[in-house]
This record gives sequence, structure tokens and C-alpha cells, in this order.
Amino acid sequence: MRRVWFPLVLGLFGVAVLCGLGTWQVQRLGQKEALLAAIAARIGGEPEALPAVVDPVADQYAPVRVTGALGGEEVHVLTSVPGQGPGFRVVSAMTSGDRRLLVDLGFVPEEGKDLPRVAEGVTVTGNLLWPRESDSWTPAPDLGRNIWFARDLPALAEALGTEPVLVVARSLGGAELGTTPLPVDTAGIPNDHLTYAITWFGLAAVWAVMSVALLRRTRKGMA
Repeated sequence: MRRVWFPLVLGLFGVAVLCGLGTWQVQRLGQKEALLAAIAARIGGEPEALPAVVDPVADQYAPVRVTGALGGEEVHVLTSVPGQGPGFRVVSAMTSGDRRLLVDLGFVPEEGKDLPRVAEGVTVTGNLLWPRESDSWTPAPDLGRNIWFARDLPALAEALGTEPVLVVARSLGGAELGTTPLPVDTAGIPNDHLTYAITWFGLAAVWAVMSVALLRRTRKGMA
């Protein structure tokens, strides 16, 4: 009997643990979907004036509207847009009153990279964002050609002499700049919990099948 009880208990224990992990991932899926819905609602909210003091945590995704001048100081972040191919995000320094901040004006194709974008009275309606796009594997920017590979906010602010504050445009007014806004959305926020849940439940099924096979083999050996 001991030879039967051990694989039985092991099988039940393994299935219980794996099903528990799958259930936990289903719960996490519900939580993540609620979070994404809340973020999407905030992104699409009514824009307000730029806060006097910004908080990278509390003000992430906050809808804002800011008006100022573009002096042509900008960096170009390599990117690609479906249906349009490779090009660049244009991140420009904007002077608004006594403040100087960064605005992401959107996408330009490769041939539009170096066109002048100088204007007074430009209104950017969009969202505050502190991107997390760079890590130890991100190449250093090619400063000679003004090509960057991530929106590394502290580095961009230092390069253009601005506050480390970025407004990503969803619409532009007051000037024709030749850029296509790439608004903030939730598409880049990972939500893999359903995949994880399926994986855990699949492993539980495999464990159960293997446990039954082991029990049958054990019983045959005892016959």
C-alpha cells in the first residue's frame, strides 16, 4: 500500500499546487484588467494645466494642455509605426512661461527628421509620461547624427536643458509641424496573466496524467 499511497499523495499535492498557481494568475488577471481600465480612463480624461510641481508617480498619465514656443531644439528617437515604416519620435524642448519642458510631438518618417520645427504659440494636448524604455542593453545615443534609441527622460532633459517632464501629444494646435502624434495608451503595458494561468493549468493536467500513469504502473508491479 505504501507504494500506492506515495505516488497518489504526490500527484494530488502537485495538482493542487499547480491549480492554486493557475487560480492566483486568474485573480491577478482580473486585477490587471481593472488597473488597465483605470489607466485608460485617466489617459482620456479632461486635460488640465500643467501642475506647478509634478510627481512621477502621482502624475503618471495625467492629461494636460500646455502652450509655449518651440525653438527647434529636439532629439530624434528611432521608432517604427505600422503601415508607415521606420522613422523617429520627435522630442522637443518647449518654453512655456518661465518653464522649459519636453514635448513628444510624434512621428516623422526618415526624410522628415531634420526639417525645421520652430513655432510660437504651439498648444500640446496630451499626457504626462515617465517612460521606462532604457536598460543596460540600450545602445548609447548617436549624438553626431542626433539619433536616440529610447526616451531616457533624465538624459533627454540634460541634453536639451529642460525639466525632466515629458508631455506626449495626442493633438497639436497653433502650428503645422509635420508630425503625427503617437498618443499614450495602454498597449505597451504587459498583461500576460492569462498566458501564465493557462500554463499552470496545463502543467496541472500533465502532472495529473503522469500521476495516473505512475499509479497504474505501480499497481501492475504489485499484481
